[in-house]
Amino acid sequence: MGTGTMQAERQDLLIDGGWTSGKSGRSFENLHPYTGEVVGSAVAAGPEDAQAAVDSAAKAFPSWSSTPPGARREMLGEAARLLLERGPQLAATMTEETGSTFGWGMFNVELAAAVLREAAAQTYALVGEVIPSDVPGKLAMGVRQPVGVVVGIAPWNAPLILAARAVATPLAYGNTVVLKASEQCPRTHAGIATTLADAGVPSGVVNFITNDPADAPEVVEALIAHPRTRRINFTGSTKVGRIIAEKAGRHLKRVLLELGGKAPLVILADADIDRAVAAAKFGAFMHQGQICMSTERIVVDASVADEFAGKLGERAAELKVGDPREPETQIGPLINSGALQKIEELVDDAVGKGAAVVAGGAAEGPCFQPTVLLGVTPEMRVYHEESFGPVLSIIAVEDDEQAVRTANDTEYGLSAAVFSRDVSRAMEVAQRIESGICHINDTTVHDEPQMPFGGVKDSGWGRFGGNAAIQEFSELRWITVQGLPREYPI
Repeated sequence: MGTGTMQAERQDLLIDGGWTSGKSGRSFENLHPYTGEVVGSAVAAGPEDAQAAVDSAAKAFPSWSSTPPGARREMLGEAARLLLERGPQLAATMTEETGSTFGWGMFNVELAAAVLREAAAQTYALVGEVIPSDVPGKLAMGVRQPVGVVVGIAPWNAPLILAARAVATPLAYGNTVVLKASEQCPRTHAGIATTLADAGVPSGVVNFITNDPADAPEVVEALIAHPRTRRINFTGSTKVGRIIAEKAGRHLKRVLLELGGKAPLVILADADIDRAVAAAKFGAFMHQGQICMSTERIVVDASVADEFAGKLGERAAELKVGDPREPETQIGPLINSGALQKIEELVDDAVGKGAAVVAGGAAEGPCFQPTVLLGVTPEMRVYHEESFGPVLSIIAVEDDEQAVRTANDTEYGLSAAVFSRDVSRAMEVAQRIESGICHINDTTVHDEPQMPFGGVKDSGWGRFGGNAAIQEFSELRWITVQGLPREYPI
């Protein structure tokens, strides 16, 4: 009991370089999404533990922020190497806690390692500039510096990728971090904290907190309200993101929010239908559609809608649904019974209001069949609500103008895609779509660590990735040196 390894029966907290059972002595259990069996437990941290974690990070900040960037780079690179070495074990833990297939687990391992490598490359990125001054003899500089303690709150759906993203770049810039794990996958998220610690990151630089779901409001409040917390980044639902933004606003803390999505894939009349079908199948059904960028809406020209629907329905019906521990499984369980119930309600509502089921449409135990709905209209819940499951709506439109209006007819704006053989035409449509990300002739589900990742509207604000993250996790200061004596008016 009480280690940071993946074999731990109970996942402990990491505070000030030591694994601890916390102040309360309580823990909570995790269940396998497919079997319902208990697969582990984790410490139920309280506000006092959250405060201790921030205290630890604050104490470690002066030393870590003055550590040469080359040393930080070496440790982040070693963490990437260790993560890949531990990949199969981490992927198996992901399956236990989140019901993911082994393939999705290994994809998480590889991209999380890439996130760490990109962060290593970013250790030299805090460059400044000399700004011309009108005062004779004054050297004026814009200088980038680390901010202090960064709190990262990561979700369960891509747990290794998003936990790494929450902390890696802040560490690269010289900040210290507290990672709050998802209640669904504490041991998976601990894999990131453990790997960084084992890579040589000093005590207190990385701290790790788990909590019972019932205690989340108090724990998050304590993390945000702590006077030494300077930044919060959160990936998760829009509902919770609003709460975090409100709490942070009361304390004048800056936040980076990557929230929900309702990604449209727009298919123009001249599109390569086979390519669009392949992109839609992957974008809608990978990891049961439980990805923030998942393709949830097909906005397709009416002239090719039936052809597209028929081909996609055939491909969707071929996907293997079942136990995520089986190598041939492509579609595993939803994360919990509540998620499954929501999908059932959305599909029933759509069918009851006239949508046609091209493929799927029913639950299989804790899983839901890959589902394609044709004839979806604004009167249906699935048109507006984020399903976060393997359900894809097809909406036929008459021309490019209507396609843009339909793509934008949502409160969300994270990812999008446009298919056309005419790239100039596709670019014109893409530029008018209200989303932080848009891909031409590719799926909506795509990420690379060096890219500016984030959304608009109710999908959040701010950007992870590459140089864009400098704006989020560093402070811009104006520093001057007055060389020549200066005359003052009084």
